[in-house]
Amino acid sequence: MLLSEQEILRRQKREDLMKLGIEPYPAEGFTTNTSIRDILKHWKHNKFDFKDVSVAGRLMSFRIMGSASFAEIQDETARIQLYVNRDEICPNEDKTMYNTVFKKLLDIGDIVGINGFVFETQTGEISIHVKSFKLLSKSLKPLPVVKRDEEGNIHDGFTDPEQRFRQRYVDLIVNPENRDIFVKRAKIISTMRQVFDDKGWLEVETPILQPIHGGAAARPFKTHHNTLDMPLFMRIANELYLKRLIVGGFDGVYEFGKMFRNEGMDRTHNPEYTALEFYVAYKDYNWMMEFTEQLFEKVALAVHEDTKFPFGDNIIDFQGPFQRLSIIEAIEKHTGVNVDASSEEELRQKCKEWGMEIDDTMGKAKLIDEIFGEKVEEHLIQPTFIIDYPVEMSPLTKKHRSKPGLVERFELFINGKEVANAYSELNDPIDQRERFEEQLKLAERGDEEAMALDEDFIRALEYGMPPTAGIGIGIDRLTMMLTNNASIQEVLFFPQMRPEKKVEIATTEDYVAVGVPAVWVPALQKMGFYTIPALKEANPNKVFNDLGGMRKKLKIDEKMPSKEEVEAWIA
Repeated sequence: MLLSEQEILRRQKREDLMKLGIEPYPAEGFTTNTSIRDILKHWKHNKFDFKDVSVAGRLMSFRIMGSASFAEIQDETARIQLYVNRDEICPNEDKTMYNTVFKKLLDIGDIVGINGFVFETQTGEISIHVKSFKLLSKSLKPLPVVKRDEEGNIHDGFTDPEQRFRQRYVDLIVNPENRDIFVKRAKIISTMRQVFDDKGWLEVETPILQPIHGGAAARPFKTHHNTLDMPLFMRIANELYLKRLIVGGFDGVYEFGKMFRNEGMDRTHNPEYTALEFYVAYKDYNWMMEFTEQLFEKVALAVHEDTKFPFGDNIIDFQGPFQRLSIIEAIEKHTGVNVDASSEEELRQKCKEWGMEIDDTMGKAKLIDEIFGEKVEEHLIQPTFIIDYPVEMSPLTKKHRSKPGLVERFELFINGKEVANAYSELNDPIDQRERFEEQLKLAERGDEEAMALDEDFIRALEYGMPPTAGIGIGIDRLTMMLTNNASIQEVLFFPQMRPEKKVEIATTEDYVAVGVPAVWVPALQKMGFYTIPALKEANPNKVFNDLGGMRKKLKIDEKMPSKEEVEAWIA
């Protein structure tokens, strides 16, 4: 393992603590009786309540002095200053806990438990006067140094997105303000859940591994079950299972669940994402539009205490009613083309004129979808229901009651992105089979996103499903908007990432092969020469001079090589 100088030093401190009889990772818990946020919020009004406090958290800074020092501790809620006096924590003759443990063996990042009382310094800073402390976990890796000036501005912060997403645990420590994103995300879900529970709807769980990938048009992840010797798919939607439950007699069901789609990744797409789907019997898509307006308004109020909130350069308003446009009207408004009256070939030609990427597997419905995405979506800033789609685009949707060739479907768009998709659910089993068969024809043409035919779902419909309204809402995208984040990775604790590039490190044998004695390999690596090509490109004079200093630092008990020997390593 290649360790930095700091990592080596911290491991040594761990050993020194153990020699003193201090367990760096004690098994017993530590009881707290307040939080730092409560101290900061209530101290001035309830000073008596904070005469004996126990808090636990991570050390974030030190100002080591003589017989008294200052530090800062951070828990889940906030950060506060600590005042540590040698004679307070070491009332007897033995001053080891202060002189050795606190001053020399603790580091930024260590987790400690603190007992003491709250007071206010002469400069007015609320602080904890430490009476005793206990090490709860020794940190072996140094935290990134985040400097804040007097105005609160951050310098040298842990800001690289790729590092932050890969090491979210570090991001949450040194950028605690980012925790608020996930607190708001949880509030979005809990608010919705409360609304559904108040309606008497049942929260359910449906299979993630499915024998047939259905309920949406998307490319699935595929796996194999060894015992059953059969292929399985990670779900792209839970729709068909939830509708089976409506058939079974529940009037309302909902599920917050992970969906998986083996498709592209960008700022608004992750291979796995969280969706809410709920289905209500004896309702239609008109009712669902009104209910969605009410739901989004409640969520905005829960998160912001207002229906209006900033997103990028815009102020989004979740106060209903939302604008409603048919997809045909929306496309004609922004392109001048009536896609309903156009043939598949005419649409294909128009796409080519616009320079859009299309292929022969795309039918008319897919072309309309592509045109809408390319020419219309970006204009839909305020919440807008796009309604009444062509029947070919919606194989699970009931045909429109008064508009031939269309279905009763809407998608909700906000700031140019789809956030929800809803139907008056198709409950005619004969019609449903015909729609599935049309999807099979598209699959035969090479459309990898075409739906499969689910015989068991059709069988369920044959027992009779009541008129039903259903919707799917993307929780990740909704969270992006309500937290003013343009990237989906910001609202996922652990977004999917490309494999991390590992630092290439030569073996000791590799160095020996070019003439470097094994004893000098650790020194060269500490100097940054992790590979033989890196060593070969080095300046021999500088390597020779730096090697002397590294020999002393690493306490290598070996005679220094001559300048000529070092030059031979590099030649």
